[in-house]
Amino acid sequence: MISRLSDTIHHATDRASNLVVNAMGALGVPYRFGGTSAETGFDCSGFVRAMVQQTVGMLLPRSSEQQAAATEQIEKAELKPGDLVFFNTRRRAYSHVGIYVGDEKFIHAPRSGARVRVESMESRYWTTRFNGARRVLSDSSGETMQASSSRVITRESPAPRSVRLGGGFSQPAPTAPLPSLPSAGDSI
Repeated sequence: MISRLSDTIHHATDRASNLVVNAMGALGVPYRFGGTSAETGFDCSGFVRAMVQQTVGMLLPRSSEQQAAATEQIEKAELKPGDLVFFNTRRRAYSHVGIYVGDEKFIHAPRSGARVRVESMESRYWTTRFNGARRVLSDSSGETMQASSSRVITRESPAPRSVRLGGGFSQPAPTAPLPSLPSAGDSI
C-alpha cells in the first residue's frame, strides 16, 4: 500500500514537472486572442489547454472560467508546480489563467501585443487580482490522470529538459540546472 502511494505521488510529480517544462517551451510565443497553438499564438486559456493536453493527455474546457469549474479547488498555500492559478482581470472571476511554476511565479499568455512569459504572483497587479488555485493532475478518485506522450511544440526552445521539484524519491536528480527565474520587479 505504501509503495503504491509512493509510486502514485512520484508519477504525479513527474507529470507536474513535465507540464512546467512543456509550458516553458512556449516562452516567447505571441499572444493571440482565441489562439490555441505555438504556431499561431495563444490566449491564456488556449495556452493552458494546449499545455495540459500535450503533457497530461487531458482535454480541459476552452475558457478560463470553464477550466476553473472543471478542476479541483486548492488553497493558495497548497500550490505546487503544474497547478493552475486564476485571476480577475476583466471585472469577472476567473477571467485569466496561468500555470504555477513554483517560487510564487507562473507562466501565461498575458495580453494582446505580449508573449508567453513568467511573472511573479507577488507583484501588486497579480496579488490584487488573484482569484484562486486549481489542480488538474488528479481526478476525483485521487489517482493521477493518464499521461500523453505527444508534444506539439517543435520550435527551438530555451526551456530546460528536466526540473527537480523536490526530494524524497529514489530517482536520481536531473543533471541539468534550472534557469534562474526573475525576481519580483525584474523585467521579463
